Amino acid sequence: MAGFLGEYEATIDSKGRFLLPGGIKKKLPEGTTTLVVNRGFEGCLVMYPLPVWETIEEKLKKLNDLNPKVNQFRTAFLAGASEVELDSAGRMLLPPSLREFAGLTKDITLSPDVDKFKIWDTAKYKKIFEQSADLFSALAEEVTGGVNGW
Repeated sequence: MAGFLGEYEATIDSKGRFLLPGGIKKKLPEGTTTLVVNRGFEGCLVMYPLPVWETIEEKLKKLNDLNPKVNQFRTAFLAGASEVELDSAGRMLLPPSLREFAGLTKDITLSPDVDKFKIWDTAKYKKIFEQSADLFSALAEEVTGGVNGW
């Protein structure tokens, strides 16, 4: 599966559904109708294609069950995970507890994260980019180690 690119805006309806943008559907593996949505670490939601989620589950199974921190992490990480099905119109229903966690009301933005998407409240997402170019440059230097062509 190729990585995701682009930002997509959508609107949550009164039932908590939104139409999955066509640009995202095209990049999903053929016949995908099930996705997993979970709490993100940044106050957003993370939407995983099922094959990506399955690789995460395999990694979680390999962690040491005797380590209390592993159990604490698994509990916190898996507690919000929900399988969601695309309906015949291409809409998906976000569970109320996850919408509440991320502060999603109406306008949302889906942003790529390599092999998954983050689902943000649009106003919160826009605040991320209010940083100056200098702050972004410093962050890029720190994360990539300043290596050219990383």
